[in-house]
Amino acid sequence: MKYMGERVGIAVALGGLVASLPAVSSAAGFALIEQNASGLGNAYAGAAAAAEDASTIYFNPAGMVMIPGRQVVIAGHGIRPRAKFDNGGSIAPTGKALGGEGGDAGDWAIVPNAYLSWTLTDRLSLGIGVNAPFGLKTEYEDDWIGRYQALLSEVKTINVNPSVAFKVNDRIALGAGLNYQRAEAELTRAVNFGPIAGSGKVKVEGEDTGSYGWNVGALFTLTPDLRVGVAYRSHIKHKLEGDVTFQRPALVPPAAAPDGPIYAKATLPETVSLSVFQRFDERWDFMGDVTWTRWSRFETLDVYRKDGTLLQSTPENWDDSFRVSFGLSYRLNDAWKLRGGVAYDETPVSDRYRTPRIPDESRTWVALGAQWKPTNAIAVDFGYAHLFVKDASINDDQDTGIAGSGLLRGKYESSVDIISAQVAFSF
Repeated sequence: MKYMGERVGIAVALGGLVASLPAVSSAAGFALIEQNASGLGNAYAGAAAAAEDASTIYFNPAGMVMIPGRQVVIAGHGIRPRAKFDNGGSIAPTGKALGGEGGDAGDWAIVPNAYLSWTLTDRLSLGIGVNAPFGLKTEYEDDWIGRYQALLSEVKTINVNPSVAFKVNDRIALGAGLNYQRAEAELTRAVNFGPIAGSGKVKVEGEDTGSYGWNVGALFTLTPDLRVGVAYRSHIKHKLEGDVTFQRPALVPPAAAPDGPIYAKATLPETVSLSVFQRFDERWDFMGDVTWTRWSRFETLDVYRKDGTLLQSTPENWDDSFRVSFGLSYRLNDAWKLRGGVAYDETPVSDRYRTPRIPDESRTWVALGAQWKPTNAIAVDFGYAHLFVKDASINDDQDTGIAGSGLLRGKYESSVDIISAQVAFSF
């Protein structure tokens, strides 16, 4: 029991680090699929069927029956998105300067995760994972064209996921988990108070100290070399509470734009994954995956004052989306395994409703990775992926200011680079 307490303590401590670091979206929408480094080199193909290490707790908890004994996994990811706006006919609010193109809205972020699994009997396994399944950060220069729509947009989550797996027989394993999730967000933008009063700034901050969801999975071993995994993660409803703070020009009295408590409701979407893992021979493995995400839950971004008065409403009207991936692994020898993978990640954001807070578009993944096992008890994984993001057009005329926000029209040129490393200790 002392061992379990120490390892859970490590996971929770690393979870605190997850909550403190800047977040950035790399999957479509603002999801973070980087939940291990062992899967990155395969572009996360077959993640619900591979069950290669304790990180299966996130992708399919049933896979814990494939991990003998006890195992701790610690992973870290460096994610570098790039998002540059190219003006194509934007119009400033009356009496305001148009401004620049905002610079690069992306920057480096570090995202860690940690997992612990242990086998209690030949049929029952337990585990816990700590990670950040959703995250976003975009930040523009203060004087850019779209300052009245967005300056800083940041969303961070931390998820604690205790799980259990049961081996029904040699062909079927079932798993389930409980998810305790915290979320916090910060949004800022410029405010147009009119041609005489001038411009100011508004900041909205909020957090949800904890909401709950669940996940389940099944792993089917059809032959000794062929596995199929099915996994489901539920949606989680958050109510973020915090404050709105205005920077007002001298001519604007506090009563015209009062500070005060606010709240916002957000539902983070459910996902369904179908994965396959096929071992061809002693050298080659093939993996495939299809994942559906119910992003259509994200209809509007509404912020209310504490008394229920609507402070701001932004239509989002996102669509459900799919992610498809394929991967190969090659065992060079007993110590080294090489990985490769490709994926297509469909955006949930339509051209009509794209905003500068999340200028998302579909992306194609190309990934490489390797695993080194210096001993039977230690495995070190590292990987790299480049995401080719389709140019995203924007034609945003939302009226977010007291005297209007103008028209933001043009396109975004974006890409993402990801580097990951992981170590797994078996006991």
